[in-house]
Amino acid sequence: MDIHWEPGAEISVRTEGNTVLISANAPGLVSLAGILKTLAKGKMGDHVHLDRYNSLEEGSAELILEKTDL
Repeated sequence: MDIHWEPGAEISVRTEGNTVLISANAPGLVSLAGILKTLAKGKMGDHVHLDRYNSLEEGSAELILEKTDL
């Protein structure tokens, strides 16, 4: 899956109880929008793993985005 990251993108994911908070600067939000658009055009089961090792800020919870037929 072709994912494009905008220069300077910063994204963090935090969880507290049943709440998930995704915080991002403008380039991070544009990058997330691109990922969602790519997933929307993909096939069922396509997914993207985002974590502190490949795209999220240090201390972030892992985020998995997946296309389903819900």
